[in-house]
Amino acid sequence: MIPATNLGRLLSQVARRLPDAPALIWREHSWSWAELDARVDRLASALRAQGIGQGDRVLVHARNGNAMFESLWATWKIGAVWVPTNVRLTPPEVAYLAQASGARLLLRDHGFAPHADAVRAAAPACGVVIAMGDARPGEDDYETLLAEATPPPAHHEAEVGRDDPCWFFFTSGTTGRPKAAVLTHGQMGFIITNHLADLMPGLTERDVSLVVAPLSHGAGIHALCQVARGACSVLLPGERLDTAIAWDLIARHGVTNMFTVPTILNMLVADPAAAPHRLRHVIYAGAPMYRADQLRAMQRLGSCLVQYFGLGEVTGCITVLRPDQHSPADEAPGALSVGAPRTGMDIAILDEAGAHVECGEICVRGPGVFAGYFQNDAANEKAFRQGWFHTGDLGFLDPQGFLHITGRASDMFISAGSNIYPREVEEALLTHPAVAECAVLGLPDPRWGESGVACLVLRAPTAPEALLAHLEGRLARYKHPRRFVTWEALPKSAYGKVPKTLLAERLRAEAVGFDEPSQ
Repeated sequence: MIPATNLGRLLSQVARRLPDAPALIWREHSWSWAELDARVDRLASALRAQGIGQGDRVLVHARNGNAMFESLWATWKIGAVWVPTNVRLTPPEVAYLAQASGARLLLRDHGFAPHADAVRAAAPACGVVIAMGDARPGEDDYETLLAEATPPPAHHEAEVGRDDPCWFFFTSGTTGRPKAAVLTHGQMGFIITNHLADLMPGLTERDVSLVVAPLSHGAGIHALCQVARGACSVLLPGERLDTAIAWDLIARHGVTNMFTVPTILNMLVADPAAAPHRLRHVIYAGAPMYRADQLRAMQRLGSCLVQYFGLGEVTGCITVLRPDQHSPADEAPGALSVGAPRTGMDIAILDEAGAHVECGEICVRGPGVFAGYFQNDAANEKAFRQGWFHTGDLGFLDPQGFLHITGRASDMFISAGSNIYPREVEEALLTHPAVAECAVLGLPDPRWGESGVACLVLRAPTAPEALLAHLEGRLARYKHPRRFVTWEALPKSAYGKVPKTLLAERLRAEAVGFDEPSQ
């Protein structure tokens, strides 16, 4: 074993350095670093008393709140593995995650008793349930456990190795059932350091971060960096984003940074209160940011946008586009890209045989890459080939080394023998002033094999003929969608993405498709 720092010590260290400074603010509550660390240590003792220890998996099904935040640090301090879920998952879906991860304990939020029942039925090894606020017979109450726990001695954090797992980061499951990406103490130590260097340089205890996305995924990674530097995190009071409340919190607490996804950023920018305030780093990732939306955000918020490209398996650590590289001029270096390679990371564009090509699959290597999928040899064999991790995204590197994404390999469709990448079509449609949101996918077409359907949210009624006329000269005709569908909103995941699977499901439900050609 190559020894590594137990990441739980990040909290212990900042609590010692800044005991009275604010660490976490949620609703009417505020916890100092010393108070938060003491609660985490008591939870660590409670978990140990339940028989949870080194390498055990702790499944957490909870909304953003102090318990969600505390559970991560307590799990790490005892050397166990944090397994957060998407809080919108159904009981059977959470039960599957319990089975797939081999979880031994479930920490659940109030209102999720059916999820606990499903977990216990499907995963008998997960015999311990801790509930927040509505514990039933056979379950432990979260606050009671903390109150009754004996504080552990100093330096109680478990000894860990560089390759010891600390977080099972479940994929979204858009191409099958979710897979557990294994993040390790050593890898995550690099990720935190790299985020601080490349995304938020100069972050200190004088900074404040607003959490507007689920801590179970990218926002949780972002929060780790705040703890490492002693910056306070402010949580939204409700489960859903209220942009007026968000901007009030930004102004009231002097927020300087936040992590968002493009849909959340677009909602924040559209609010009349949108203004730079003290914001220095507004980070967005997780889905394509269309150029029209990017320009609008730059105009409203000023020079504070930071884009990164990455996925759970590389924990966001592939590229970065700094605030000074965001430019309204398309010809500026990197302006139309997702950024340049992150410090210490390497990018290659490869074909199926592993040869370097001008445009192909984006592949990466470096210390930010995860350890592999948990107990999934087939997925690991597919993902790790030719010495690289294969992302499944397609793109190219320009002469200056900036990465440009053309789409997901799984999103591309073939119409009349020609490859069509939905993102290119979406970018062109979004330049029409009436188009607020857009998503394109290919559906089976008996004449052409597949043809494009554009799903739109419009600012004003617009005929398909007008949209097609707008595409003339912007996009080759074979790339034009054959159908346009208008909805009040696009279907989105819990993380603000617009998965093609959800689009396809809705189109099927509405019987949208292409008829057999007339004879």
